[in-house]
Amino acid sequence: MNDSASRRVRVRAPELVGKGGWLNTGDQQYTLSDLRGRIVILDFWTFCCINCLHVLDELRELEERHRDTVVVVGVHSPKFVHEAEHQAVVDAVERYGVEHPVLDDPELATWKQYAVRAWPTLVVIDPEGYVVAQHAGEGHVHAIERLVDELEAEHEAKGTLRRGDGPYVAPEPEPTVLRFPGKALLLPSGTFLVSDTTRHQLVELAEDGESVVRRIGTGARGFTDGSAERASFNEPQGLALLDDGSVVVADTVNHALRRLDLASGAVTTLAGTGRQWMQGAPASGPAREVDLSSPWDVALFGGRVWIAMAGVHQLWTYDPVAGTVQVAAGTTNEGLVDGPGAEAWFAQPSGLAAAGDRLWLADSETSALRWVDTDGAVHTAVGTGLFDFGHRDGEAGQALLQHPLGVTALPDGSVAVADTYNHALRRYDPATGEVTTLATDLREPSDAVLVGDDIVVVESARHRLTRLRLPEEAVRVEAIAHRTRRAATEVAPGRLRLDVIFQAPAGQKLDTRYGPSTRLLVSATPPELLLKGEGADSDLSRELELDPAVTEGVLHVSAMAASCDDDPANEYPACHVHQQDWGVPVRLVAGAADRLPLVLAGLDAGDAR
Repeated sequence: MNDSASRRVRVRAPELVGKGGWLNTGDQQYTLSDLRGRIVILDFWTFCCINCLHVLDELRELEERHRDTVVVVGVHSPKFVHEAEHQAVVDAVERYGVEHPVLDDPELATWKQYAVRAWPTLVVIDPEGYVVAQHAGEGHVHAIERLVDELEAEHEAKGTLRRGDGPYVAPEPEPTVLRFPGKALLLPSGTFLVSDTTRHQLVELAEDGESVVRRIGTGARGFTDGSAERASFNEPQGLALLDDGSVVVADTVNHALRRLDLASGAVTTLAGTGRQWMQGAPASGPAREVDLSSPWDVALFGGRVWIAMAGVHQLWTYDPVAGTVQVAAGTTNEGLVDGPGAEAWFAQPSGLAAAGDRLWLADSETSALRWVDTDGAVHTAVGTGLFDFGHRDGEAGQALLQHPLGVTALPDGSVAVADTYNHALRRYDPATGEVTTLATDLREPSDAVLVGDDIVVVESARHRLTRLRLPEEAVRVEAIAHRTRRAATEVAPGRLRLDVIFQAPAGQKLDTRYGPSTRLLVSATPPELLLKGEGADSDLSRELELDPAVTEGVLHVSAMAASCDDDPANEYPACHVHQQDWGVPVRLVAGAADRLPLVLAGLDAGDAR
């Protein structure tokens, strides 16, 4: 046995349990013992989470390279109530091209058994059924691949590795015109341009919203410029008309902005490199030289293209004249904080609409409707934070949305919200401060466009555009309020030791060439919960003091660690940034644990048993 194998902590893996059952297995149900002999990677994900979608893309190459030894199992663990619906999980698995088995765990049973605290979390189980690694956040696949190589060699030698085809069974394709469309744009000709996201195309539909005029893109994942027949996209989303009559496209999984010439159908790249922006990379400069991160929507506001940069919880801008990009608002911290752009916090901004002196935005993970003024300051109209959501009309301060993805400016100065996980179209009126419901029984609406007196809604999970008459009176619905379903972690009041666990991958070490290689940021909701320990520092362990008078709240923890190849002979070692944000609901209980471990990479020594 090699040295790293002998040092590895092994914990018996709990069984895989999920009330929703298995998807992508041809209706076959599995247990861990059925997968014995294979290296199993559990991917705890939920389909609202942009970091989870990044990990799905990171895993694709590893799955392909090790398809006869590795089985990736997605464990779907919902945050929002809508995500606990089985059909919604079925839809998400197809929508995001998940090509491995998925266990639908609506009650978070397996999540609790594995003591998972964050989306996404990856857990590696060896061929004998032991947990050998856990990683929270994204950017860990390079480390997991090294571990997979080690496990293949170790268990091949022991005779405990079983090669062969995995349990994945592809679902039958559905013959619909659109497949999980994302956004739509009314063109000057009166036709509609729709991002046909799951088919990696743009589709122009006739004025009826149904008949196909033309398709742009090959329909296969790719990042190629050229003619309508040759160009390729990767899950495109937002669309906006530029002053020169062309269309800018948020090419989400390519981390790029593309330009469509409507006359010729030719596609070129305006911004992005195809690589995902990570902490420490340039955040401004020539647009083709700066990395982006999951741009989800675009809108022309104040002469610049504003970008909802969902992947890093920011708004960026693209200057069409100068050909440059830069950050306009957001710190990359996830949450809901208003104020000057440089101090604001967002959580997966996913929809934009310019209206006069306001840029409206759907901030999906905080279930919020927010806006930016002409000075770049950020304001919130509806929404309170990451953990409160529902369907409640009335005064904006107490109204609730559920993971909205789209916003549309209406002629009277109000704004329509594609309230995606409530399957509704909502309306906020700044003049009265009231929220109402315009329509219900839509299926995951993700955008809407005005056409005369009608509003045409992108019903993403019904794979169609749906035309509605703008009602004079709002629809009445029963108010429902929810909080995030995760159980609170019981901790002792007073002193609490916070330990972020990070072990550099095999063959790597912390990168200290340019100063500290780690960063820990801590805050709380409500802020009064933390008497001591708030703020940023380079130490991954910190002593917090919790106010006994505040019985429950949420600890917001953001951790980053940079590691590089540990080879003195290599002048330019490959380096990787490991990063994760946690929102940990806590309840203060006398006599409860006075230590809170959060695993960024590795295993907490306290878990070994």
